[in-house]
Amino acid sequence: MKIKSIATIITVLLTISFASTAQELLPTSTTGQIVKHTYYTLSYSEKNEQAEWVYYQLTPALIRGKQSRTDDYRPDTLVSTISAQLEDYRGSGYDRGHLCPAGDMKLNLTSMTETFYLSNCSPQDRDFNAGIWNDLEERVRRWALSSGRIFVVTGGVLTSNKGKIGLDGVTLPKYFYKVIYDPKGQGKMIAFLIPNEKTTKPLQTYVVSVDYVESITGIDFFPELPDSIESRLESGKELSGWSFNK
Repeated sequence: MKIKSIATIITVLLTISFASTAQELLPTSTTGQIVKHTYYTLSYSEKNEQAEWVYYQLTPALIRGKQSRTDDYRPDTLVSTISAQLEDYRGSGYDRGHLCPAGDMKLNLTSMTETFYLSNCSPQDRDFNAGIWNDLEERVRRWALSSGRIFVVTGGVLTSNKGKIGLDGVTLPKYFYKVIYDPKGQGKMIAFLIPNEKTTKPLQTYVVSVDYVESITGIDFFPELPDSIESRLESGKELSGWSFNK
């Protein structure tokens, strides 16, 4: 009983810790609808029926958890304008691609099941989702394990799309981005912009500056950082310090 009690206390403390820091470095919202879940926060775009960004901090505890996938895809009841529905994806030929991956949220049942809200999904080409996007998600987890804590922002570029799917009109992004901030030491950032299609090119091919992603999305990703740090980290596309070894 003591062991179970200690485990419960640790889980509660971790939940409080993640929740309290979840708003630490929130990006700006162009939609005005911020939805706060326990382990991630998103900015929902009603006209695109998906998040323009999903933001969270990623730690070894989240990655090394034992919680299995729940696969309980469902509408997000916290979206005041009503989120996308399961029917929007049926027969579309596109995956319900995670923005915050299930593999990043294995700490407990709450963290895992939250990733299956449809507000955390975007239509993705199946080869893209199972290919380079999956590779990038695995790479980000390795960086988090190495660093101890990183901050991740992900979304589709909703200003550039291939049309819409479903009765609710879910936008089909032409590109997806991922921006990562590692605060360790003097800090570093890296950003990816990848077309929503099958590709065999290496991940490094799709590295861009954070400034560039901001210019095409209209989002300021880490506005709470001191201007001097933000300017230094977001202007370049420095690969050194980021391991791409398999």
